[in-house]
Amino acid sequence: MGNVGIAFGSPTSGQGFDVSSTVSAIVANLQAVETPWTNQLATLHARDTALTGMGTDLSSLSTALHALNDFSGVFSEKEGSSSDTSVLALTSATSAAVAGSHTIIVGNLAQTYSYASTSGAIGSGDTLTGSLTINGQSITISDGTATDSNGNTIPQNNTLSTLASYINAGGYGVQANVVTSATGAEQLALVSNTSGAAGAVSIDGSSLTDSTTQVTGFTFGEVQQGKDAQFSVDGISTTSSTNTVTDAIPGVTMQLLSAAPGESVQVEITDNNSDVESAVNTFVSAYNTVIGDLNTQEGDDSSGNPEPLCGNAAVAMLQEQLQDALVFTQASGAITSLTQLGITANHDGTLSLDGTTLDSALNSNFEDAMNFFQTSSSYTSFGANLTSTLSNLGNSAPNGVVYLALQQDASEESGLNTNISNENSAISTQQSQLTTELNEANYTLQMIPEQLQSVNELYSAITGYNENPGG
Repeated sequence: MGNVGIAFGSPTSGQGFDVSSTVSAIVANLQAVETPWTNQLATLHARDTALTGMGTDLSSLSTALHALNDFSGVFSEKEGSSSDTSVLALTSATSAAVAGSHTIIVGNLAQTYSYASTSGAIGSGDTLTGSLTINGQSITISDGTATDSNGNTIPQNNTLSTLASYINAGGYGVQANVVTSATGAEQLALVSNTSGAAGAVSIDGSSLTDSTTQVTGFTFGEVQQGKDAQFSVDGISTTSSTNTVTDAIPGVTMQLLSAAPGESVQVEITDNNSDVESAVNTFVSAYNTVIGDLNTQEGDDSSGNPEPLCGNAAVAMLQEQLQDALVFTQASGAITSLTQLGITANHDGTLSLDGTTLDSALNSNFEDAMNFFQTSSSYTSFGANLTSTLSNLGNSAPNGVVYLALQQDASEESGLNTNISNENSAISTQQSQLTTELNEANYTLQMIPEQLQSVNELYSAITGYNENPGG
């Protein structure tokens, strides 16, 4: 601790001294004891930042691995193709699909029942009254308040267009549309909401009246008959009420586009290699990010100072356990190591991926590649072993290496902050006392000239000698 002097010139000048700057200098001197603590805190905070970043990257690595060992992840995805997409197209293939080939013949497509009013031309502005019955539900229309058979209010003075809008909003099992001819006459078209042979609609417009022309009774003719699609899968005939077929091949959704009774369409269901390869690449990249974190901490920063975690035991533990997990050899299956998937280690600990080797392995041993990453009850897989390792390395409580290191730092930081807080409290008390004492001393110094003058005056009065003849 250094010394602090007080500059007040001649003691008898009455000038005194600057109390504020003097107290500040003394306080700064007292606070020097905190410097080692604050320096240590800065070191711990830098270490925390490095550990937190490392924990985040370990979490990203766990997420990348999960995409490979999740039973509903990329290994479960399937792709499909059709030899003639003008006849049949594949919409999706889920994890329930099984890789293989299928032969499909489309006899005819599914159709939906549709109807149109065939008599009584209605003008676009004509007002309708009476009733229209669709599938047993009656819609009553009048020039005043109107309700249907369910008690719902219908806008009064209906035109054919507003009637169509009401039908579409009312749940009558059909889609209504108004078609206007070149002459301006309107027809009401009704299309069943149910595709296929089961979608027939009963329509009775005999009580519907065009109040403008006084024409009563409208008939609805069948424009298109509803029918089911007919096709065969691998020689087995089947039907579908719609052209979107979801149950013919498990896990596969296909769209029938045209009838081709004499053509055999080949459908191929394959494993989704591209998504698996993308997930493996993401895994390798995430692993390399973690190794990059560790390698960085082994050297100096740009200023030549050691990195925050240089020589830290947590870094050594992370390196050792990751390396052990990486060279883990699986005891079962045709694929037992990363090298068989085209993944090799570099001198700095990072990984390289050979896409050609990976693609070849997936084409020849897809299931074994999947089992290499996914958990099995009969053996420990690479993926299960690495998952367990990562759970013990990252931010997970209570045993994660990064978690424990951060907890230890937090404990040290708490102790240092307590020391600094206590020291600041003691210094604050001393500062208050010093300010009071130095103000009193300063006041005394400032009063000396006045006291000397009083002494001189007393001396003159006693001796008759004037010490200050000019005064």
